Amino acid sequence: IARTIADAGYNSPGRFYADSKRILGMSPTRYQAGGDGETIRFGIGESSLGAILVAMTDKGICSILLGDDPGYLLEDLQDRFPKASLVGGDAEFEQYLATVIGFVEDPFLGLDLPLDIRGTVFQQRVWKALCKIPPGRTATYTEIARRIKSPQSVRAVATACAANPIAIAIPCHRVVRLDGSLSGYRWGVERKAELLQRECHPKS
Repeated sequence: IARTIADAGYNSPGRFYADSKRILGMSPTRYQAGGDGETIRFGIGESSLGAILVAMTDKGICSILLGDDPGYLLEDLQDRFPKASLVGGDAEFEQYLATVIGFVEDPFLGLDLPLDIRGTVFQQRVWKALCKIPPGRTATYTEIARRIKSPQSVRAVATACAANPIAIAIPCHRVVRLDGSLSGYRWGVERKAELLQRECHPKS
């Protein structure tokens, strides 16, 4: 794992803003097959919120993972795609990693990436709804359930948010409880609070 992390360019700096239209590439069958036959490029970098792993198929970003331990993030990616070939990203890929890191540090840079969203039909409906929440705004689980025309599925919406494998780009951090308080966040409620704070206040 340590060698793979080094090959992936851990601690890579830089920012990059790609002004392009988001493309949603969906391959649930291959996702269920554990990425069988696929090559997934990835890179790990550092931000003020900890380590960030970005992984990409030929269709788009398939994972953005946050945490304290880069080794754990790589293990998480391996668990998600046990049959895929994981390779360290090249110089071109580093631009995507820099884009994500740049957005974490300054959300007003914007984040517009090609995404390869994989999950159940219900999860995809929820995640698409999350992508429509603008920076600086939040929505409740109840509101998301209504937006996808499944008002009785509030608990299932929360479960789908918790299963989101593409942090930041699919902004599950913008979903809060009915009373406005922060709920759990798979990458830490402290990170969730900080992301929301940064999205509400421009960096001076």
